Order: sequence, then structure tokens, then C-alpha cells
Amino acid sequence: MKVILKQDIKGTGKKDEIINISDGYARNFLFPKNLAVEANAENMAKLKAKQQSQQFKKGQEKEEAQKLAEKMGKIMLTFPVKVGENGKVFGGISTKEIADNLQKTHQITVDKKKIEMKEAIKELGTKTIKIKLYEGVIANLKINVIVEK
Repeated sequence: MKVILKQDIKGTGKKDEIINISDGYARNFLFPKNLAVEANAENMAKLKAKQQSQQFKKGQEKEEAQKLAEKMGKIMLTFPVKVGENGKVFGGISTKEIADNLQKTHQITVDKKKIEMKEAIKELGTKTIKIKLYEGVIANLKINVIVEK
């Protein structure tokens, strides 16, 4: 019997997957617990419509992320920092500070976990960092670290 799973079932399949299983397993376990529905024409049409809707939504999200990446490519964030006698920066600029600055100055909200930096920026000058906005969409953001006056 072919069924469409309503949620992930360990050892059986993932949500919205069409699988072929025994009649007894479907009628005695999956259907009573509302874990699956029979893969008839009506349910297949619903699944197809749902998948098309998800594809359209993903396409729109990716397009928006690409526009945001272009916008972010033109931005340069400036961070004034305290510097010691020998030009050494006190502390460093973390991903959280970058995300907060981006939000304050340009009203762009980015999750700090999406900012790719191995460690905090601890030197003066201009750096380019990468920010993952969406699957396959990466923005380059310029950071300028200057001496605080």
C-alpha cells in the first residue's frame, strides 16, 4: 500500500514522502496514530500543491537574500576601538557587535551565527567578512576598524 507520511518516522521515512508499506502496518499503526494518509489522487494533489507552494516560497526567499547580498556588498561598517601604545587593539570586534552595528546603522537584521569569522577582529584596518544569508547566497561585508578618538 502506498501512503504519504505526515511526519518523520524513524526507520520508515520522512515527512511528505510517499512510501510503499504493508497494509497491516498502515491500517493498524500509521492511520490510527494519524502519522500517514493513503496515497490516493486527492491526497497526491494536496501534496503536489504543498510542494509547489514551498518551492515558490523558497525561490522568493532566495531572491530577497540575493538583493540583500548586493546591498550589503556596498556597505562599510566602521568600528572605533581603543588602542594601546604599540598599536594593539583592546578586546576585539565580535560577530555580535557586527550584527548589532548592522541593525543600528542600516536596519538589516542578521543572525550572528551566520557571520563567518574564525575569531574576533583584533587589528586596525579594513577587513571583508562573509555572511551566509541563504543556501547558496553569501554576502561580503566590509569592516573598517579605526582608532577611537
